[in-house]
Amino acid sequence: MLTISPFDPAHALYDQVVPSGESWMYPLDAGQTLRIIDLEGNQAVDTLFYNAHDPSERYSATDTIRAQSHLYLTTGTRLMSSEGRVMGIITADTCGRHDTLGGACAAESNQVRYALEKRYMHNCRDSFLLALASWGHGFDKRDIPSNINFFMNVPVTPEGRLTFEDGLSEPGKYIELNAAMDLIVLVSNCPQLNNPCNAYNPTPVRMLIWDAA
Repeated sequence: MLTISPFDPAHALYDQVVPSGESWMYPLDAGQTLRIIDLEGNQAVDTLFYNAHDPSERYSATDTIRAQSHLYLTTGTRLMSSEGRVMGIITADTCGRHDTLGGACAAESNQVRYALEKRYMHNCRDSFLLALASWGHGFDKRDIPSNINFFMNVPVTPEGRLTFEDGLSEPGKYIELNAAMDLIVLVSNCPQLNNPCNAYNPTPVRMLIWDAA
């Protein structure tokens, strides 16, 4: 459901542009609101959430789908944790559809889906791993569950297959969520060049944070 946010970017307490292909990892306090802006349109933003006080509790695609009885994310979606608790709620959305099934591109999937020589291309799983290693606190590759792909269009066929299609987003479209607990947010601004999830042209995104109203 398309919903406009009441928040003014001029009043944000945090404002950062994440270049294409880069990662972003940042704490989000309970009650704060995060907006992710697709600056140039048709970009995919792979995103994970962790409980800031117990990172073993993290975003769960399975529990999120079950809680809302719907495959795609938009305004009103409760983002559920592996412990069945609400981590955040999507409070504004000007794109209207976001994926939580397609997962993150990886060296192995690039090789299998596209060609052997694609294995060494930059990918979201490697971006996640680099960010987790830089953050420290014992994070490793076992701490990467299935992620959200904000702005990404992944239809499910009648046979139950996933297809990667052109995104539905346009320049300036955004998704906004309110944190229900203290979180660590991890983003890979997808570098994928082999499918149309970001129009074969990865572009930057903008991150804004507001304190509780």
